[in-house]
Amino acid sequence: MSWLDSAIQYVSPRWGSLREAWRQNLDEQKNYDAANYSRLNSNWRAVNQSAEDTDRMSRDTIRARARDLERNSDMMNSVTGAFKRNVIGGGYTIQVKTDDEKLNKQLSELWKEWCEKKNCDVTETQSFNQILRMAVVRKKIDGGILFVKRYTEGGLVPFKLQMIEVDELDNSRIITNQSGNTIAGGIEYNSYNKAVGYWIKQYSIDGYTQYEPIYVYAKDVIFYFTKRRPSQVREISDTTQTITRIRDVNEFMVAVSVKERIAACLSVFIKRCMPAGSGGGIGRGTQKSGKIEYDGKTLAPGMIKELNAGDEIQTVVPNGQAADATSYTKLQQRLIGAGQGISYEATSRDMSETNYSSARQGLIEDEQTYQEEIELLTDIMSEIYETFVISCVLAGIVNIKDFWKDKRRYLKHEWIKAPRKWIDPVKEANANKIAMYTGQKTYQQIAAENGKDWKEQMKEMADVLEYGKELGIEMGGVVFGKDYEESKGN
Repeated sequence: MSWLDSAIQYVSPRWGSLREAWRQNLDEQKNYDAANYSRLNSNWRAVNQSAEDTDRMSRDTIRARARDLERNSDMMNSVTGAFKRNVIGGGYTIQVKTDDEKLNKQLSELWKEWCEKKNCDVTETQSFNQILRMAVVRKKIDGGILFVKRYTEGGLVPFKLQMIEVDELDNSRIITNQSGNTIAGGIEYNSYNKAVGYWIKQYSIDGYTQYEPIYVYAKDVIFYFTKRRPSQVREISDTTQTITRIRDVNEFMVAVSVKERIAACLSVFIKRCMPAGSGGGIGRGTQKSGKIEYDGKTLAPGMIKELNAGDEIQTVVPNGQAADATSYTKLQQRLIGAGQGISYEATSRDMSETNYSSARQGLIEDEQTYQEEIELLTDIMSEIYETFVISCVLAGIVNIKDFWKDKRRYLKHEWIKAPRKWIDPVKEANANKIAMYTGQKTYQQIAAENGKDWKEQMKEMADVLEYGKELGIEMGGVVFGKDYEESKGN
């Protein structure tokens, strides 16, 4: 209690009691330390807005800065590279799931051919897997990318993809294509905030001349971005949380590099006992004959040099933080990885502090992060595949009589991701063997995890056994292991 409160209570107990009651009421209202504006939080001002209001003013600046770091930061590329390697990796193969095996094989072969750059890309410069890798990187840096379906001549089927950057959405557009709709960020929405069309800028190849934007219906556009709030209608860079930290590390490394370059250069000062030109006595200074001047002189390895009498060499040895740079950058890279939901080892490729168990645990946690991106991407791939099958039917390349009556039946499929390499093949192979023997996994699951179609794999195994039998070689032990040989012997 302050002296003022004591004085008020002495003069008027009633007013003193009221002051204390109001003070206690005020303290009760301060339920959260995170909401107070004390000294530590005095400059922390935040407001609640819709997602679009929050993102609109910062979106372009964040994208530009993220692209700058993409061009100039090795640490930024370590993050995007980790996602590109683990979300796409060696690519995806399709397993068609219709009831007709002949049709399955035909569609699989046609899809494989369509994935070539001359058939799937309007520019004919990227294969389908290359398009997907680019899309993953652009989502991390730009926040999103647009897949636009183009029904053009040429190619295997009259259907190709055009990739559009988010910059090409016309933010200045205010006139809608249909009355009652609204436009936000170049995208036209209906009353339920569902995208019904996209306004795409048109410009010359050099970017200097702009033309009238075109309107593309939403059914022909797939907008690949992560929606984090119900009111969010456009993308924001996935690296927003870590951009400032990555730049801080870049600036720190530049400073350390400059310091180390300076430290690598041997610099010396000449310390004189007497001022230059002084004879050491009283009166006019006299210049001694044979005096050595140091202006413009440099040091060379193995040199022997005589100094003037009384002169002394002092070397410059700058103190620095070279030893601290490793620990600092390692800490920052851990935080950057954590901000993106992945481990330090995934971005740095530094496994010096891990063993098999910790590496496996980190990989399992990282896979949960990658799975979110894989889920988004496979949805897009499935829509593209379905459009491809419909285009094949319309073009007469595939003959399915009752396709339009039971379309879903002929669009069934699964995606098989190229397998990752094993950390310890013996341990992981034994784990798969035990999992299958105990019913925890099926043969189909294990084949899919290894990037194989289980039916194709069984056919290959049968071919090996049959061919070995023709040559008089028993391949059962090679394919199925020692247990097979022992059981056959019994």
